[in-house]
Amino acid sequence: MDRKQMCVANVQYKKPTANEAKRAKELLRYLTYRESRDEAARYAAGRERWEDHGMGRSVAEIAEHCEALQSKHVLLFSLVYNVNPDLIAMVAPERREQFVRELTVQTTEAFFEQRGIDTGVEWAYVLHHRQTDDPQSPGRHDPHTHVVLPGTYYDDGLGERVPLYFNRNKSVDHIAMLHDLTERQVANQMDRYVGPDWERRYDNLEAARTAQLAITEQHTHGTFEADDGAFDFWVGSRRTDEQTSAAGYYRTVEDDEVEFRPLIPSVSFAIGGLKDGEAELLARLLHSEIGGDFIALRQLAAGINDMNGAEREAFFADVRRLDFSAPNRESDLDIDIDF
Repeated sequence: MDRKQMCVANVQYKKPTANEAKRAKELLRYLTYRESRDEAARYAAGRERWEDHGMGRSVAEIAEHCEALQSKHVLLFSLVYNVNPDLIAMVAPERREQFVRELTVQTTEAFFEQRGIDTGVEWAYVLHHRQTDDPQSPGRHDPHTHVVLPGTYYDDGLGERVPLYFNRNKSVDHIAMLHDLTERQVANQMDRYVGPDWERRYDNLEAARTAQLAITEQHTHGTFEADDGAFDFWVGSRRTDEQTSAAGYYRTVEDDEVEFRPLIPSVSFAIGGLKDGEAELLARLLHSEIGGDFIALRQLAAGINDMNGAEREAFFADVRRLDFSAPNRESDLDIDIDF
């Protein structure tokens, strides 16, 4: 796999102005009481969320330290460590939080050690358990951390605090250094948490998705006139993870790119999720039933999503008996869905 896709490690900062100080406190409140823009925090009150490495455990304590330790140009730095959801999905659910916490601590400490900051830097971090909002594969577990750093650190040689910088130039690139350390730490942990074959498994997942995408090389299954313009679509399936796929459609987006949109997600059924073979069956059924009608596609998918466990079992038993290879096949499946 491309190691640059293993983890996102972003750096931002707030200036020591009145307006930015207000926004910094809003950021700290958001990080404390939210999982994402759409999800409230899953844990009780602020002091229990932050892990303190010298900056405090609450909004008030961290804000106070940021103000006291600011530089002329920086009130605080904020970092985000976000592991690729395809990789975190390979980690056992009960170990994912530990995985992300270890990544955060080990990478942050290694970063300042490599920069030669022997005295360290005060920092604190909070763990979020959001769901992915990726339109191709929404709703997946996406644990990540937010780190807060001050604008200065104590220089033992000078005997005083000096500005903390994240330089990005020809002589030194601290952002590239951080990314490199993050990638190495993720690889090291994947070996330990998942096993040495994790990279092969990831490549197999990507190969499966590429094979599923090949359906878009065929003639389009239909065209839909949306409010923002027309797009071509192909009914198909896409791997969500190593065990499951979603059924839906591929569509053209900007610059003639093609992306997947799930209509029957891998987690839509109450019993056992949607296995890969079932997603392929559903995609073939949807294609054969809709006659190129995008509205009919969405309505049929919605009806299937509403099935309970017993209805699902009976439904798939019927679908498996169908012969999709016959040209111009007439529908012989009784689907009780109102259009």
